[in-house]
Amino acid sequence: MNAALEAEGLVKRYGARTAVQDLSFSVPQGAIYGVLGPNGAGKSSTLRMLVGVLRPTAGRISILGGPATRETMRRVGYLPEERGLYRSMSARSAIAYLARLKGISSSKAHKRADFLLESHGLGKHKRKKIKTLSKGMAQKVQVLASIAHEPDLIIFDEPFSGLDPVNQRVLEDTIRAEAAAGRTILFSTHVMEHAERLCDRILLIAHGSAAFEGTVRDALALAPSLAVIETDGAYDIAPVLGPRGFTWTEEQGEHGNRRWRVRIENGHDSRQLLQVCVEAGAPLTLFEPARASLHEAFVALVGDKAMPSAAE
Repeated sequence: MNAALEAEGLVKRYGARTAVQDLSFSVPQGAIYGVLGPNGAGKSSTLRMLVGVLRPTAGRISILGGPATRETMRRVGYLPEERGLYRSMSARSAIAYLARLKGISSSKAHKRADFLLESHGLGKHKRKKIKTLSKGMAQKVQVLASIAHEPDLIIFDEPFSGLDPVNQRVLEDTIRAEAAAGRTILFSTHVMEHAERLCDRILLIAHGSAAFEGTVRDALALAPSLAVIETDGAYDIAPVLGPRGFTWTEEQGEHGNRRWRVRIENGHDSRQLLQVCVEAGAPLTLFEPARASLHEAFVALVGDKAMPSAAE
């Protein structure tokens, strides 16, 4: 499949500090591609280089089959991490204005703005000034402005940041709809759940370098096996697990029980874990295998200290 975007050997230095080191990846045409990693990993520097906001210290970038010319960039939609619209403009005018900057006629730009605002539940706010909208509404307007000209390639930098859970789901639906229309989407995030639900391929950046590039399925295959254990009442199984080489996190149990999510690694298997529980006389109410999350796969790749919390 043809690549909508290619980066080869990208390097970005700020003085003596290297923010991005020898980063190479390819985004297939029509894919939803996630650039993941903790805050400070180099995600925003990478995306800014892709759209020409920053000049790479070294490396090569190809967008939509060639260099990033002015005409090529008209086919790209970009949402920067730093949000900003003209606060005295109405939502409708702000979207139409940015679409016109991408070469769309005034009449088409305003029609497109009306359609996007209505279809995303903001129709009744379209004539309100940006400065009167809530932070979440203003962010939705900027997302819509970045796709108003119907770009072939959409690049979102931390698009879910600042949105409540309901609007995060709405944005996920928007991303799926744009992909279904044949567009390529690349977005950065430090919240693994969004990538797990949306992405065809992902790039994990840690300390400015690529720690993994591939499909979500391939990433999940790198995670350790897991089991969920639940014990009756206040029984604490943690003192039993630690000395036997198991690691765990405690989760919210049900009906007054305690629940643990146990990683099965270091040569152990689920039968050994069950045997440990039985020998300890643990009053088990639940023992079942669990599917690893993308966060757990990345912890296995780069360690706990390099990754954000799953809920961050």
